[in-house]
Amino acid sequence: MKITVLGAGAWGTALAMQISQQHQVTLWARNTAHVSGMRNVRANPLYLGDFKFNDNLQVESDLAIALKGADFILSVVPTSGFRAILRDIKALGYKLPVIWANKGLEPATAKLPHEVALEELGAEQAWGALSGPSFAAELVRGLPTAVTLAANDEAFAIEAGAVMHGGNFRVYTSADVAGVAVGGALKNVMAIAAGISDGMQFGNNARAALITRGLAEMTRFGLALGGQKETFMGLTGAGDLILTCTGQYSRNREVGLQLASGKSLEEILQNLGHVAEGVHTAREVVKRAKELGVDMPITYEVDKVLAHGQSPREAVENLLNREQKSEAV
Repeated sequence: MKITVLGAGAWGTALAMQISQQHQVTLWARNTAHVSGMRNVRANPLYLGDFKFNDNLQVESDLAIALKGADFILSVVPTSGFRAILRDIKALGYKLPVIWANKGLEPATAKLPHEVALEELGAEQAWGALSGPSFAAELVRGLPTAVTLAANDEAFAIEAGAVMHGGNFRVYTSADVAGVAVGGALKNVMAIAAGISDGMQFGNNARAALITRGLAEMTRFGLALGGQKETFMGLTGAGDLILTCTGQYSRNREVGLQLASGKSLEEILQNLGHVAEGVHTAREVVKRAKELGVDMPITYEVDKVLAHGQSPREAVENLLNREQKSEAV
C-alpha cells in the first residue's frame, strides 16, 4: 500500500519511518527548505536526529504529488492547521480516508479533531484518530509502543490498523473516536500541571494525586461529549496521561517545569522548538467545559497560569483549598 503522511515533525516522521518498513510512504512538509534538507541527508535532523530513512520513504513539498496514488492519509499537522489541510485535500479533488495523529482542540472553535473531520469530510467518508502513549524518540529507536486507532468505520479501523501494526508497534482498534480525542487533548493540559508540581518539588504523592484527579477530569469531559468510560482506562486515557505527565520527552511537562522555575511562557515557547499542544488546548477546554457545565478545576488553574498571570504557587493553593468532594467521577 501507499500511505501519505502529512507533517514532518518528530511524530509524523517517526510514524512515516515505522510504516515504511512494510509499505511505500510519502512524507509531506510545507516548508520546501526542510524537505530539501531531508532529501539530501535522508533523515530529519531538525526534529528527529540522524535516524536514516529507508528506500520506501520519500519526502515531498507538493501536496498534489504527495497524495497521488495514496490508499489513505495520515495527518500529523498541528490541530490548529488540521481544518486547513483537509480543505486543501478537498480542493485538489481527493476523497481519501484520513487518519489524524494530532491532539488538542481547534483554536477559536474549541472543537476536537473528529468534530472538524465531521464538518469537513462528512460522516460517509472513512476517518479516525491514532493516539496513545507514544514518544517519537522511542518509536524511532525500535522500542515497544502501543497505540489505539479509533475510526467511524470498523472495517477501515481494522484495515488501516493492520497496515501500521507490526514488529515493535502494536495498534489496537476502537469505535470511540470522541473518547480517544478527549484523552489525547486533555492529557497535555494535565502534563503542564504535573510539570508545575514536579518543578515546585511537591513530591511523588502530589504527582500521583494530580494524575488521578486529572483522569477524573478527562473522563467527566469525555462523557459529556459522548465518549465511553472504559476508553479513559485504556491506552489513550490513563496510558497517555501517565506517560505525558512523567516522561522525560514530554514537551508539555517541560512547559510546566519551566513555569515553576519562574520563566515566562513566551520565553519557554520560544526556546522549546516544538509545539506544546497543551498551552493552546487549556483555553479551549475551559471554554467548552463552561458550555457543557463540566467541573474541571485543574484545567481552570492551568489556564489561569498560562493566560491570566496567575503564579504556579497560587494555582496549587487554589486546588488544595477547594471544598471537600466525593471522589466519584
